[in-house]
Amino acid sequence: MTKKKWSTIIAAALTGLVLVGCSSSPNTDNDSAESNDTASITTFGELTTLDSAVYDDVPTSDVIGQVFEGLYRVKDGNTVEPGVADEPEVSDDGLVYTFKVKDNANWTNGDPVTAEDFVYTYKKLVDPAEGNVAQSADVFKNAKDIREGNQPVENLGVKALDDKTLEITLEYPAPYLSKLLTGTRFLPQHQATAEKEGEDYGTSADKIVSNGPFKIEGWTGSETSWKLLKNKDYWDADNVKLNEVDIVVSKEVSTGANLFEAGDVDYTVLTDEYVAQNKENERFHTQPKALIGYLGFNVSGDITGNVHVRRAIGQAYDKEAYVNQVLQDGSIALNGQVPSNFAKNDQTGDDFRDDSGDLLTYNVEAAQEEWEKAKEELGQDEITLEIITSDTGVSKTTGEYLQDQLERNLPGLSVSLKNVPLKNRLDLQRNLDYDIFYGTWTPDYQDPLNFLEQYQTDGGINFSDYSNSDYDALVQKVRSDLANEPEQRWDALLELDKKLIQEDTVVAPIYQGSQAYLLDDRLKGLEILPFGRTINLRTAYVE
Repeated sequence: MTKKKWSTIIAAALTGLVLVGCSSSPNTDNDSAESNDTASITTFGELTTLDSAVYDDVPTSDVIGQVFEGLYRVKDGNTVEPGVADEPEVSDDGLVYTFKVKDNANWTNGDPVTAEDFVYTYKKLVDPAEGNVAQSADVFKNAKDIREGNQPVENLGVKALDDKTLEITLEYPAPYLSKLLTGTRFLPQHQATAEKEGEDYGTSADKIVSNGPFKIEGWTGSETSWKLLKNKDYWDADNVKLNEVDIVVSKEVSTGANLFEAGDVDYTVLTDEYVAQNKENERFHTQPKALIGYLGFNVSGDITGNVHVRRAIGQAYDKEAYVNQVLQDGSIALNGQVPSNFAKNDQTGDDFRDDSGDLLTYNVEAAQEEWEKAKEELGQDEITLEIITSDTGVSKTTGEYLQDQLERNLPGLSVSLKNVPLKNRLDLQRNLDYDIFYGTWTPDYQDPLNFLEQYQTDGGINFSDYSNSDYDALVQKVRSDLANEPEQRWDALLELDKKLIQEDTVVAPIYQGSQAYLLDDRLKGLEILPFGRTINLRTAYVE
């Protein structure tokens, strides 16, 4: 793709003023088609960081996952295989894993990937001094005690036996460990670079050293476009066919659709009316995802701290109308924290969502009953709340839909909207500077616990400031005492779902996502992932 052509794409994405077409004719004017090793795609949000320990959003996770690789890597969408390490030896009790890092695994600066790089990274995930402790790392021996300040970080159950041998000791058996370790949070960091850069690590492309299939170029912290270039030092570089991937942020679906129809990008995501417009397009595709869209409440807030307010709001919007009229991409209404077709009971084969049931449905009568209780307890007849969303097209439309539904169904409620860039929205959430936010989330590994553990005290996406000792204790019981008791573990997970959504209503589910997208025929092998990251570019190639 020429520099001039790419500048045109960026300008179009920034303005979003072009008209939308529904043509299904093949791309014949794509400059990148002149090369068989370059692809161009859009992403729906800014890149906020390249630090895997602090990311909180899907677009950022997508990019980090292309430029770093962990002990395992994703294969065929939802299975895993060894990544920069060989298949480990596992102790008979399932608690000790011994990995050999591949001899030809190197960082982009030429340094070998070492066992110590993983030790450094995993300690960073649980060290309270880092300020970004990850509950999903509690699978490591002593991790929970360390992140709670009860043990030194040196006691974490990870150690380098030599430069290439990593030993991981678990707190409890975790048959899902391989899937967990593909997660973005567990991708390694080059220790020398991370220590040198300190708080600046990951704030721009020149503040990292990576080890994945691609390396990033052209991002200094605020750009809306950048490039991924093939990492020729990647251990499996012979099987990476793309030499360059040009990525542009397209916050408006119309912009992405027009870039695709003009032949300027090979892949873009669709939502709302653009799905209906393109359903007859032979390059249109859709795939279910374990993505949830939800409302998060500030449970420390003067108004949203009232559980009746939260229950009222959670039942006052029509989810079916939302997915059918706003998203229109195959998404379905969601009435619990864990989505459908994500986890099944090993004993019965039953789906988790079916077993857990509908916990918070659209029910105006029930919502108004809760609303009257809330107003009575608060001593207010007129209440004003603000919903914050990202400034992407679908997020803004979602905010407007919720505003209309809530004001219509809850007498005396006024809703204001604040649309801000994703990075700013995340800052507001972390600082508890909000009433309600609209967000989305996808899991790191395929177990209901990953959705539910996030709302422990100081949980990974617990922007609600929720803290419940009984909830925390049950999460820990699921992890440890019940690890080898599948029936009891399943029941405990169902109890957590009910507690989070129906009883305490910390968050209010809206929908389970389905990814609709346009994919040019020339781009082959692009994996659309059902959970975790959205795409895998490592396997992609062009014809």
